[in-house]
Amino acid sequence: MKRIIFLLFIYVAAICNLHAGGLLKNLPETEETATNFIIANDLGRNGYYEQKNIAAIMGETAEKSDIEFIAAAGDVHHYMGVRSINDPLWMTNYELIYSHPELMINWYAVSGNHEYQGNTQAIIDYSNVSRRWIAPSKYYTLSETAEDGTTFRLVFIDTTPLIDKYRNDTAKYPDAHKQDAEAQLQWVDSVLTHATEKWKIVIGHHPVFADTRKDESERTDMQQRLAPILEKHKVDLYFCGHIHNFQHIRPETSQVNYVVNSSASLSRKVNATPDTKFCSSDPGFTFCSVTKNAFTFFFINHNGEIIYQYRLEK
Repeated sequence: MKRIIFLLFIYVAAICNLHAGGLLKNLPETEETATNFIIANDLGRNGYYEQKNIAAIMGETAEKSDIEFIAAAGDVHHYMGVRSINDPLWMTNYELIYSHPELMINWYAVSGNHEYQGNTQAIIDYSNVSRRWIAPSKYYTLSETAEDGTTFRLVFIDTTPLIDKYRNDTAKYPDAHKQDAEAQLQWVDSVLTHATEKWKIVIGHHPVFADTRKDESERTDMQQRLAPILEKHKVDLYFCGHIHNFQHIRPETSQVNYVVNSSASLSRKVNATPDTKFCSSDPGFTFCSVTKNAFTFFFINHNGEIIYQYRLEK
């Protein structure tokens, strides 16, 4: 009898969670022919902190704004990645949290530094388990066409092996030094060289420019290795996570918009830099909208509020 009552409780809780709504305070204004997607990262807290709440807002946003896919920019699994495709963390960090019907769409994923503390091959292999989880390799690219015919190139990169701090710590990050960083950089350069799409967007876990108390060598390595490629090819936007706050930075001499997406669970404080256009310590996610004439992104926080939006035109 107790077991039946327990199962009924779980069922009712699931139904209540499924129909929870009204959390989204502002709906991003987009064109009818736009292609929309969400960027989320630093998710995995087993539902704690703001993760469940933000997941519900993501679902409501997807339901009302016709989201095509989600870009998962690393650290889906705090704190030590996953051991295998059967690790229970796949359920408690991901499947059971992002359970809204409108989130049953493609999730294009890359690894963050926390995944590198575990089995990074499992991040790829889980693509054969979950219908929506897509990680064909550690780095890859997609060409998308919006409803109005506009094309855009998405380049998903694996940033942990590009940073010496992780490559040198073979005990904590055993897979990082095994990756050929130079081969990846050459690949990124080649993909962008041949990209003919109107919009070029690169997505990785670690920032190139950001305000943070994390080791400065992380940004230095990214600035020396990745930034010259992004600038050379006039990439429109570089999206990342890792810092657990929102930041939009545009260096004075740069043509690239460097965007830090906040944590979809636990956030951290942030300060503006001389090149900061906007920053916030709120947790949340980024909503992106692509059209022929503009790429617009919106920062949506844990209260379902749009706290910043930026429209890039060309």
